[in-house]
Amino acid sequence: MFKNENEGGFPLEYTFAFWVMRIWLSVRAIMTGVEKFAATVNVPTVVDGYELNVEKKVYGLKHYHGMPEALSEKFASEPLLPGFLLAPYEFLLGPILIIVGLTLLLGVASRISLLVMGLLYTSLTFGLILIKQDGGIAWLAIHIIMVVMALLMVKYDRYAILKRF
Repeated sequence: MFKNENEGGFPLEYTFAFWVMRIWLSVRAIMTGVEKFAATVNVPTVVDGYELNVEKKVYGLKHYHGMPEALSEKFASEPLLPGFLLAPYEFLLGPILIIVGLTLLLGVASRISLLVMGLLYTSLTFGLILIKQDGGIAWLAIHIIMVVMALLMVKYDRYAILKRF
């Protein structure tokens, strides 16, 4: 069904391996960004004549939170984080995750998309180091390793928009 080598002269397995990493990293970034627009609200519901409050997950612009409130408070009290940069960072975090995820998924300038994703995960790691969140740091390290692997394998991507970048 598949030829052993594609037009680039390398085995097709390398292309498939890159696509799997590209899709995984994209979905991870997109969904993480989308979840920043989620909230749990109480919805009054009538069941057997009784009114109950049922928690329901909803999405919307008014529910946006770049960071959980508890983490925002920890970051605000951290002297190595400039306070004037914290608000813009929190404001842009969700949209940047979504944009970078979409560009990577579509293969738009994959190298630049991966670089931005790696820098974003590095910045998140920096913050978690300051507030001593070792579990989160380990998870982000895995993401960084995957981004590095994807950067090394991007040359095997057969279908991309702005392939040079």
